Amino acid sequence: MGDRRKPDPYMIDEDNPEWTEEDFRRARPAKEVFAELGIPMPRPRGRPPKPDRKVQVTIRLDPDVLEAWRSTGPGWQTRMREVLRRAIEEDA
Repeated sequence: MGDRRKPDPYMIDEDNPEWTEEDFRRARPAKEVFAELGIPMPRPRGRPPKPDRKVQVTIRLDPDVLEAWRSTGPGWQTRMREVLRRAIEEDA
């Protein structure tokens, strides 16, 4: 049997009715509709991705090594990265 509850009058939105199967069949990507109307697509929100973004990794360090770096205060990860970068350059 179907759902026989009365619709909640506060949930009925006559200006924005629920989509039917036919509505879904006729739907097109927004990009097509904007192009057809000659309107530029809205820019996505947020900061654009950096071309040289960092990669998250997991590394296992001895507790005393980690504590020594953390005890140097804010920016310890940046300083650690700089030391690692210098080590690479020295090996090259």
